[in-house]
Formats: sequence, structure tokens, C-alpha cells
Amino acid sequence: MQPEQVRLTGARETLLITLQAKAAESAMPDSLLCDRFAADALRRIDQDSRHLKVGHDMTIGIALRAYMLDRWTQAFLQRCPEATVLHLGCGLDSRIFRIDPGPGVRWFELDFPDVISLRQQIYPDRADCTMIAGSILEHGWIAKLPADRPAMIVAEGVLPYLKEYQVSQVLRRIAGHFPSGEIAFDAYSSFAIRLLRFNPAIRATGACLHWALDDPAEVERRVPRLKLIEDRSDWDIGQVARMSPPAQIALQLFSTILTPYRMGRLVRYGF
Repeated sequence: MQPEQVRLTGARETLLITLQAKAAESAMPDSLLCDRFAADALRRIDQDSRHLKVGHDMTIGIALRAYMLDRWTQAFLQRCPEATVLHLGCGLDSRIFRIDPGPGVRWFELDFPDVISLRQQIYPDRADCTMIAGSILEHGWIAKLPADRPAMIVAEGVLPYLKEYQVSQVLRRIAGHFPSGEIAFDAYSSFAIRLLRFNPAIRATGACLHWALDDPAEVERRVPRLKLIEDRSDWDIGQVARMSPPAQIALQLFSTILTPYRMGRLVRYGF
């Protein structure tokens, strides 16, 4: 089978960072994510991603992030087995295949048209999964989502690339559309956003991170319908042990002495 020829740039190219990391971590003997789909997807893309330089520690971090979002999604579907799932800015992530939701779940994948086109070429069709091509900043796509069920919305590696007012608009639109549900996403502190601009992998794409979240309560103030359920900024000790000694020291410092400069977090809100 011939590789799919693509030319992703900017924020779109960052999907190759996460895909490369998930493939690399899943090939490790002590893999947490065990994503058998990522390596195959990476092989099927005819775009050299070696210049992205996704290091070992970043690989572990991305896999842990995906793992936690998977667990939150699975827990929601256990409580609501006939829910709607919206994978916001899905990229080439194989979350639906890793989770393998039951037949009562309606799943929607949303991303730019060229990303959705590539996704359709790489992954097989799946019952009750609908692809929506469009920018998350557009207004029309949300009308395509049924609003008769509780919804789980997952956004991985997406919102930090938006401006603050754009994040608020997207969250308000989602929270106002569904009767109830949860939304889970990753976010970075202002300090982390400044540091990540020097990250070799992100710099290689030319993408820019904008939105920072220093206090999860700020989201509640901007989107009153959202209520914080969980804020995870700590690291599992077993996953920290898989990282390099310098990374282990840094994480220890940020979790104790340098807590005001804590780097990243995973948050989950209910509505």
C-alpha cells in the first residue's frame, strides 16, 4: 500500500508530534498507552517527521496525557453507555480504537478538512463514528451534533494553540449545545507557554501556543455553566521513573518548591 502524501504545516503538523510520540512509547516494553494503531498510521504518511525531534521525556509525557484522557472518557461511557463523544481537533489520534466504545455510543471526530481527509485514508470506517471537516472556530459544525444525549468532549493538544477569547467562545458553544456532560483537555501555565516556544519539536512546525491557564477557576468564570471536577497537575511516580534523571529532578521541583510555575495540567469540567 502506497503511503499517503501530505504536507502538514503549522498547528496541523503538531499532530505528527503526538502521533510519533504515541508510536514510540507504544513500542517500549513497559508501554502505558499500548497504542498499536499509531505506528501503522505513521508509516502510512508520506511526510518526514524526523526533524520534529520528539525526545524520550516528551514521548512519555504525551503518552501519559493520552492515557489519562482515555481513562476519563471510558469512565464517562461506563456511567452513560449511550452518550455522544466529540473528539475535538482529533488529528490522527486513534482514541476511538483504543477505547473501543460500545454500540450505543455516537462518536464524532472534528478537525480541518485536510486532516479529516487524511484520517479517512488511514483509518478504517467504524460504525457510529462521524467525521466532521472544519475549523473548531467555525460556528456551523456544532449544528451537526445531536443534542439529545449527555456528551463527553475531549480536546488533546488543541486549545493552547488558540487565543484566550477563542477558547472561551468554543467552550461556551459546546456547553450551551448539549443537555449535560463533561469536557476534558490539557492546558499549560503562562510560564510553560513561554518555555514551550523554545521546544525543538514545536519550533520545527512553526506553530505558536497562545492560551495559558494558571487557575482552573478562570474557566468557570468565563464559562459559568462549566464546573471543575478534576485538576490533575501531578505526575504518576511510576511514569516519572521512566524519564531521564534531569526530567525527574525538574518535575520534583515543580511539584514542591516551584508550584506557582507548574508546567501543565489535565482538567475535567462538568456541565
